[in-house]
Amino acid sequence: MADIYFTITGTRYRHGTEYMKSEMKVKLVKEPDNEYDNEAIRVEMPGIGLVGYVANSTHTVIGECYSAGRIYDKIGDEATGEILYVLSDSVICVLNIVNPAEE
Repeated sequence: MADIYFTITGTRYRHGTEYMKSEMKVKLVKEPDNEYDNEAIRVEMPGIGLVGYVANSTHTVIGECYSAGRIYDKIGDEATGEILYVLSDSVICVLNIVNPAEE
């Protein structure tokens, strides 16, 4: 299976991106009760909590990244990812795909 990339957006409303570095791990958590987006996936980091959301708009998804809507049915209630690139107002990550046989 090809790698699935995603954009973390909304970081400027939380803690910014200054502390984020390549290879840091992130946790994705579905938010089906989100009042603005029923495909919302929040992004958390250990010790910090909420750092942003998986982008789900043509205005916030960067390059060949998947939107939250395209990822939503590919993950369970939670998933993990790894930071690849830190930009000024967003972050590019790769989704860690877990083979169900490994769980």
